[in-house]
Amino acid sequence: MRQSGKRMKTLRMMNKSDKNIEALRQAVEGLHHCKAKYKEKTHVKETFEGSLVWEGDVYLFDMKDHPTAKLAYVWSSPIKGSTKRKFYAVLHTDPVKSAQDAVRASIAKDYQDSEEE
Repeated sequence: MRQSGKRMKTLRMMNKSDKNIEALRQAVEGLHHCKAKYKEKTHVKETFEGSLVWEGDVYLFDMKDHPTAKLAYVWSSPIKGSTKRKFYAVLHTDPVKSAQDAVRASIAKDYQDSEEE
């Protein structure tokens, strides 16, 4: 039986999404040395003084046996001038209480790191 073009496109999108989630899971497990299980995805749009600073999907992972966090916010962004991606895995611990907080914290950390160079 032949599948419709729309169905095939949906299957390809699911496979791409599954691969992305798997790469993010591996990143969070490698960075925080514990098992992680995908929970859900949320969209974050971060602005500063009216200008868009970052926009994208943040994936939430339940953390198993982590000493301080039960949840992590995980995403990746392209590295300028490269085909590689930078992975972020921010734990749900004070002061980070949401995906939005995680993105803000990573932006602040990236800015601080760039100032030190």
